[in-house]
Order: sequence, then C-alpha cells, then structure tokens
Amino acid sequence: MSSSVSPLAPKTVPDMPVIAGVRLATAEAGIRYKNRTDVLLAVMDKGTAVAGVFTRSKCPSAPVEWCRAKLKGGKARALVVNSGNANAFTGKTGRSSTALTAKIAAKAVGCSEGEIFLASTGVIGEPLDATKFDGVLGRLAETAESGDYLAAAKAIMTTDTFPKVATATVKLGKAKVTINGMAKGAGMIAPDMATMLSFIFTDAPITPAALQALLKSGVEDTFNAVTIDGDTSTSDTLLAFATGAAAEHGAPKISRASDPRLKAFVKAFNQVLANLSEQVARDGEGARKLVEITVEGAKTKASARKIAMSIANSPLVKTAIAGEDANWGRVVMAVGKAGEPADRDKLSISFNGIRVAKSGARDPDYDEAQVSEAMKAPEIAIKVSLGLGKGRDRVLTCDLTKEYVAINGDYRS
Repeated sequence: MSSSVSPLAPKTVPDMPVIAGVRLATAEAGIRYKNRTDVLLAVMDKGTAVAGVFTRSKCPSAPVEWCRAKLKGGKARALVVNSGNANAFTGKTGRSSTALTAKIAAKAVGCSEGEIFLASTGVIGEPLDATKFDGVLGRLAETAESGDYLAAAKAIMTTDTFPKVATATVKLGKAKVTINGMAKGAGMIAPDMATMLSFIFTDAPITPAALQALLKSGVEDTFNAVTIDGDTSTSDTLLAFATGAAAEHGAPKISRASDPRLKAFVKAFNQVLANLSEQVARDGEGARKLVEITVEGAKTKASARKIAMSIANSPLVKTAIAGEDANWGRVVMAVGKAGEPADRDKLSISFNGIRVAKSGARDPDYDEAQVSEAMKAPEIAIKVSLGLGKGRDRVLTCDLTKEYVAINGDYRS
C-alpha cells in the first residue's frame, strides 16, 4: 500500500449506505504487513445468494479453487479476505490453509464450511500461515457491524494507493434496493473475468442462478475491459452476494436474469462494476494518466476489443503517453500486430479529439503544438477508426512510468 495517493484518484468518496444482512469487520492479523489492517470478514444473513467469476489463469490460487468448488451450493454466510499473501503456487500447503481458514471462519460465524468464501492477494509462492486467523476471526464475527465499507476496502489493499468503493440505489418493485461494491487492484491487471479482488453486496432478492448470469454479463464491458500491464493474476476473484432482505419491503424475488423488472437494477449493478473497474485503471501502479481507447469501424465488436487491447497493452504506446507524445506510429503498430482485419489506407487516429492521422497517413491539418498541449491532460482518449464495419469497443488503461518499474522491482523487498 503506497503512502502517495495516485493523482488520478477520485476527488470524492461516496457515502456507503448500510445493506441489511451484511456486517463487516477488519483486523491486523500480521500476514505480511505491519501496523495496518490485512484481514476482512464479511458476515451475511442466512439465505444469502452468491455468484462469482474468477481468473482464467491455468495457475489459479488455492482460494480461487476453493470458491469455484463452493459456488455450486449457491449460498454464503461469510467472506474472508486477506492481503499480503496470495496463497498461490503453494501446493498442498495452500489447500490446507484454505481449509483451515474456512474451518475457523465457519466456527466463528456458526455455519457450514461450504458457506465460507475466501480470497487472498499479495505475494505469490509464499505459504500462508492460516493459524494467524485463529482467534482473530472469532473476534471479528462478534464485533462485525453493518458497515464501514471504506475500512473494508483499505484492509484488502496491496500496492493500491487508495481504497475503491462504489454504490448505487434503485427501485425494484415497490422497494428501494442498494448495491455496494469494493475492489482492490493496481498491477498484474489484464483480466479474463474481473480484476484481482472485487466484492459486490446487495439486499435485492435474487436467486444464485440469476445473480450469476447478471455478474457474468456485467463484467464483459467493465472489469474485462481494463488492463494495466497485460498480466492476468492467479487470484482474480469477483464475488456478488444478495441477502434478499429487501423482500420484506416489497421487492419481488427474481429468479431469471431476463426478468423485465430487473431493468433498472441491471443498469445500476453494471454502473457499480464500471465505477470500480475505472478506479482500478486510475490506480495503475505508477500511473499518471488515465487512458481510454475506443476502436470503431471494426468487422465485429470482438475484433474491436482485441485491437483496443493490443493498443492498451503496448509498452511503446503506454510509455509514449507517459512522455506526453502523441506518437500515432505506435498506435498503428499495435493495430497491425493485433491479428484482426485492418486496412492501413482506411485507418484514422485521434488523441483527445484531435485527429492526427487520416486515411493511412498524417492528417493534413496536423498541428504539433496543439496535440502536444492536449497530451498534457491527465486523461487521454485515443480513438481509432478502421472503416471496415460497425464493430465498436472501448477499454481503459493507464500510462507506463518509471514508478511502475520501481514498484515491481521492489515488490518482495
């Protein structure tokens, strides 16, 4: 956790309302860090539905494997998250640690181990001493309250420079329902489902199957459209919990994601995901600029996504942005290497609304001074027009600075 907050951090932090059926508590367990909280316990009421999406890494962490197995039950009573140690690439020891953590948490909360969900973030390859949770989780279960989400978000940070929270309130039937979310992530971000760790809570009465469908759909244009460095984590976990408490106030029970009564809820749910994923991009390790890349005129949306990600993950593009250089040649390079349909002579490129290349060549009205001034902005929008079809997509990333190298060069030191 950095002592210097990213200059791209949101200027305000939302007030996070209470969600009936969710209680939170944090503590210092001494996993790796000193003098800071590093464990979060979220306790949910009986009957809480759970859904999740995870990393597609072929080397997943032990907690990811645990959650995948327990997700089939569809119900959750507690979430345990620790920072400082990812419990990844830890073999049998890692699996034993997850089992012991779940056992301790189940005893503390008073539920079955199958209703415990786990997530870990931090160093890969170091054994996690789960005995450090003994006593701590029991105390947290007793003191958990209906919620300081900001404190919870701080407890799960690693190289993050600020806690990431978002909230939305919407009508479902006759009732007002709330959606709260938190996330952590600043590096090793190129997800195939979510990013590092993120947790969503709502009091809406939604079945596990419907919640799973909403979550899987919601991540595609939010967390799946963010990259910091092109590296997918072993630990990526996004879990959503629905307590159903709003049913007491007239919210209808939803069993299908396609239920028309969910329209406003889905929009709000996706807005929370989008807000959190943008905060991750804003907190990219060493980042000084938020970069939005839009590709239009592609053959398909999928093709546009691949080209946008090729640009976003290019170290040459990202370092040019860090240097405030509108180097469209590097964008052309990234388009060309993406392996997707592209026609050099139809290609147009703009930076912050200023077209720098048109029809495969430098724009005839190009003004170096004007573009250089635009590149000083903290937010950079790159737009690529392919002129081949109607496919369009957008991804978020950040620049690549010397600080990124310093942070990762010293990560285990």
